[in-house]
Amino acid sequence: MLFQTYIWQLRPALLVFIALGASCSFADQQKESQVNHSQTASDQKSQELQRATFGAGCFWCVEAVFENVKGVHSVESGFTGGAAKNPSYLEVMSGRTGHAEVCQIKYDPKEVTYDALLEVFWKTHDPTTLNRQGPDAGTQYRSVILYHNDEQKRLAEDYKTRLDQSGVWNDPVVTEIARFTDFYKAEKYHQDFFRRNPNQAYCRAVIRPKIEKFKQVFRDKLKNK
Repeated sequence: MLFQTYIWQLRPALLVFIALGASCSFADQQKESQVNHSQTASDQKSQELQRATFGAGCFWCVEAVFENVKGVHSVESGFTGGAAKNPSYLEVMSGRTGHAEVCQIKYDPKEVTYDALLEVFWKTHDPTTLNRQGPDAGTQYRSVILYHNDEQKRLAEDYKTRLDQSGVWNDPVVTEIARFTDFYKAEKYHQDFFRRNPNQAYCRAVIRPKIEKFKQVFRDKLKNK
């Protein structure tokens, strides 16, 4: 009887403890559910993104341009198009690897089309100069499109044909259009180079004027207008 009385006296405290336990458990379940939902949404978004790979001279310039394009979710600088495995920047700079400096772009096709990316690509460099862009010379600086599927190939070839027929340039477009194979990400210090080094000499002399011109021409395609 004394034990039962003791339990009865503890009953309110036990009920509070049980309620708190249930509340914490429910809160944990809610938190876990929110995390799982966030991860699922992120995974789904990642699956919806498509890739585009372009080379147009120094990848610092290409990266700085496409990071400003609405619908582009990420841009990575790296190398592709050659035979060497996992090349370093210095090896590619030698011109003996066959690789080109390129940027791999992940974009949302619901926000920006591949055709629109091609327009930005061709209008922000000179595609008539073979293996050269401004002060940068060598096969590693060639104008190149690496297509990821047959539709990208068709769109790139059609666009190139229209450019040649338009007479915009006196010389023919020499942009190489080839199937994407491997992409080797460049060293960490190359990523987001212009954003992290806006006052570096090359950034001031080459990249900044290119970005300013790009923003004037492509106002409708800019992020955070």
